[in-house]
Amino acid sequence: MSSQKLQKEIDKARAEIKTDGYSMSIGEWLNLYKDNEVDFHPDFQRLFRWKKAQKVRFIESILLGIPIPPIFVAQREDGKWEVVDGLQRLSTIFEFVGLLRDKDGKIKEPLVLGKTRYVPSLEGKKWDAPFDTPNSFSSAQRLSFKRARIDVSIIQKESGKEGKYELFQRLNTGGLMLSAQEIRNGILALHNSKMLAWLKVLAEDSNFVKCVPISKQKEVEQYGLELIFRFLVFRNQNLEAEEMRKFLDLEDFLTEKTIAFAETTDFDYPEEERIFRHTFKLLANTTGKDSFKRYDLKRKVFKGGFVVAAFEVIALGIGYYHDRLSHSNEEIAEIIKEFWQNEQNVKSVVSGIPAPTRIPLALKTGRELFRPKA
Repeated sequence: MSSQKLQKEIDKARAEIKTDGYSMSIGEWLNLYKDNEVDFHPDFQRLFRWKKAQKVRFIESILLGIPIPPIFVAQREDGKWEVVDGLQRLSTIFEFVGLLRDKDGKIKEPLVLGKTRYVPSLEGKKWDAPFDTPNSFSSAQRLSFKRARIDVSIIQKESGKEGKYELFQRLNTGGLMLSAQEIRNGILALHNSKMLAWLKVLAEDSNFVKCVPISKQKEVEQYGLELIFRFLVFRNQNLEAEEMRKFLDLEDFLTEKTIAFAETTDFDYPEEERIFRHTFKLLANTTGKDSFKRYDLKRKVFKGGFVVAAFEVIALGIGYYHDRLSHSNEEIAEIIKEFWQNEQNVKSVVSGIPAPTRIPLALKTGRELFRPKA
């Protein structure tokens, strides 16, 4: 009986993904790109995360005839392909041959190769260098490159959305890993690019940027967008809801909410944006860049870096009440300091507590701290 149940679950999950596939030459990929029949959505992956050395090694692999992993694409209703996995590989090829366009549609400077361990003579080689010049490839070498084959696996448009999202996540869990938020960006890009564009506008809000100073690495990993998404997901979250009792993994929870947000037809963009901007304007005018830093009780100064638990308490506590707040700016600043003076707060919310335990406590604490005065 258990094996029959297992088979039913396997069959159901397999039905979510309908794929096709075949082998294509690099020349065919180049033609698809030139004819705008393959879409590089910049939010699927970190388009230019590869460093030059990685790009050069990849081109070398093609020249040496080393098999290349397949490219995964999703077929859209209009028949075009959206690259789901393999963006780094394809973008490197297109940059090498001088076809790659930036986000404004301008052709990027072609990739100039460097020497490698096995083929040091690649140093300075360029695809478009005139024949019989020191930096050129021979006609035979160019043809060999264009005839190299890369398989494509096509996720057909009939595939279920859940299956597409799951596949996107699984394809991006190894190698040069995407951050969890970059994977969520890819999910939104697959189904609701309007929401993704809107989130990016919020991430540029001057008050939010002032209050949330994050490192360059975190910026690259789209951490600002993740914090905004946490704000939207948890701001008005019912703490007694069953989903909070079953809250086992933060990333899975946020991804499920991403799918739900992507598919909703009644998301109130203007109202959510108003609450977001109001919250961070208030914080920018009170504690500013110190809003989510630890408060040193002895020296009476904020110090250190951004503390995500403080964000969950303070931003979400203020956001929960937004229009009903009855505290002055000075009082809000004092409430934030008082939070750090409460040893129990720091112990139960800040001190290395796993997210599934910490976040419900943080939300509850924030709502108690900023509860409107009677």
